[in-house]
Amino acid sequence: MNLNALLVQLLNGLAEASTLFLVASGLSLIFGVTRIVNFAHGSLYMAGLYVAYSLTERIGATGLGYWASVLSTALAVGAFGALVEMALLRRIYRAPELFQLLATFALVLVINDAALAIWGPEDLLGRRAPGLGGAVAILGRQFPAYSLVLIAIGPAVLFLLWLLLTRTRWGTLVRAATQDREMLGALGVNQAWLFTGVFALGAALAGLGGAVQLPREPASLGLDLRTIGDAFVVVVVGGMGSIPGAYIAALLIAEIKALCIAIGTVSVAGFQISLSSLTLVAEFLVMAVVLAIRPWGLLGRPSVMVRGSAPIEAPLRPSSRGLRVLAGTLLALLILLPLIGDRFPYATVLLTDILTATLFAASLHFIMGPAGMHSFGHAAYFGLGAYGAALLLKSLALPMEAALMLGPLVAALGALVFGWFCVRLSGVYLAMLTLAFSQIVWSVVFQWDGLTGGSNGITGLWPSAWLSTGYAYYYLALALAVAGVLLLRRVLFAPFGYAMRAGRDSALRSDAIGIDVRRVQWAAFVIAGLFAGLAGSLYAFSKGSIAPDVMAVGKSVDGLVMVLLGGIQTLAGPIVGATTFTWLQDNVMRATEYWRAMLGGVILLLVLAFPQGIAGFVRQVAERWHAGGGDVQPPSGRGSWGGTP
Repeated sequence: MNLNALLVQLLNGLAEASTLFLVASGLSLIFGVTRIVNFAHGSLYMAGLYVAYSLTERIGATGLGYWASVLSTALAVGAFGALVEMALLRRIYRAPELFQLLATFALVLVINDAALAIWGPEDLLGRRAPGLGGAVAILGRQFPAYSLVLIAIGPAVLFLLWLLLTRTRWGTLVRAATQDREMLGALGVNQAWLFTGVFALGAALAGLGGAVQLPREPASLGLDLRTIGDAFVVVVVGGMGSIPGAYIAALLIAEIKALCIAIGTVSVAGFQISLSSLTLVAEFLVMAVVLAIRPWGLLGRPSVMVRGSAPIEAPLRPSSRGLRVLAGTLLALLILLPLIGDRFPYATVLLTDILTATLFAASLHFIMGPAGMHSFGHAAYFGLGAYGAALLLKSLALPMEAALMLGPLVAALGALVFGWFCVRLSGVYLAMLTLAFSQIVWSVVFQWDGLTGGSNGITGLWPSAWLSTGYAYYYLALALAVAGVLLLRRVLFAPFGYAMRAGRDSALRSDAIGIDVRRVQWAAFVIAGLFAGLAGSLYAFSKGSIAPDVMAVGKSVDGLVMVLLGGIQTLAGPIVGATTFTWLQDNVMRATEYWRAMLGGVILLLVLAFPQGIAGFVRQVAERWHAGGGDVQPPSGRGSWGGTP
């Protein structure tokens, strides 16, 4: 490739960076003020594409009408964002960050099915901007004229945001809220309307990003999750809450992708390496490198370690006698269930899925709750366990039993490597680094056709003959899931578990009494990866095949939903959450085409009604019952979350 072609490809990168910046700047602005990790921001971008398609088809035939449609789209999405903030998010500002994430994920499901109902399942490619449908000659090559407009839009929006935030009273209040929201409230500023305005502006930027991208990319239902991953990466690389940092990060990532496409295939030591394939994971590689060198992002500010870095929680207590009797009764019912399997033949299939989901959720809860390490990429270890078992069976021809037991060790090895980097970070940066590693693993599996089967996956993963008869595999899954949950529970009440919780509650005090917090967290990471890998191995042989979806972002989000639905502060939480989520998902999917909206609505109701999770709510009611001698009112669903901080 000559220099002219390379420069033109870099111009393409600049156009892509502008759209990426529009979405990421809104997300960064919202997080900087409200501290909400808005998982639905990608849905607002997707909504911008759909709304712009409808408007441009009606009034976009002329240049003035087209650009009026683009601006109207931004205003419409901004108004929708304000409505969401006032109706839902304002109620959960005081909730833990992860519960806010769960609520915004429910919005993703609702918005996705709303788009399906309004615009249908087909991709919709919008019309070209009038007068900008052709190309211009640059360095002897044709370059789309519309891409030049996109290149200009990014810096223009950056300049306008700079003026708004530095030259207006509203911008001063926004910057003050970013630094100290409590002090801003003490000065008498109406935070509710400030937060609504910020959320509306962030949503409008996402809608604008979708509208200007319409001539280059069709509106489709899968854009929400794809976009939010890229936007999160840009925000984290640039520094949480930094608008200039988001622009620099968008430029860096877009240009690296453009270079990978321009260079194509290179030869290193006789091996052919396709750099263009790296575009699937380039942003996550950049994020992993940046966070390893500068954990707070390019223009972010380092967080100050404090003595008490976690909210005060009640100590974990051994199960009461009544709870043990209940658990024993449920276990007995699970053992006896196959006796009536002829009446309910699907029951054992669904219960096997619930058992693997429970083990997966319990492993995630192990590091999220007691260890205080939030992971957005736990599906990597579930997938490594599944693929490890599959490759041991297919490639090395090991017996199925050996593959099932050795597969989790592959996941533990991955957790050993990735955990070494992850435990050096905390909070959102830790969560995003786990997501980066998960996406890197997914990309390798997705593209390594010769070993993993690529997008087709691996088939023919059936249990041995003695496990294929009757309900033998169901009993094996039951035994391993129960043993895994009990072992994780036993670790929590061992000295290691107490050290893990001490490091979560106060790293400084733990270090002062001789606890190596990082080493304890690293070990916890490996243990969680091992049991997630066991869940993945069980899943592979229960389904008979696996595909890269088992380690995609959606699987990690499913794990988060399970843990949070059940309650992160209770040991029974992941069991209750996994059972509820898997049962709901199975039944709702079979009940209606719009199962995502129904599932999202149920999740929203559960978040608002049970702020401590389902198991946490039951425990809270039981404690008040015993304390009040049986005369007690159930706790309010909103708890102390309502209103702004």
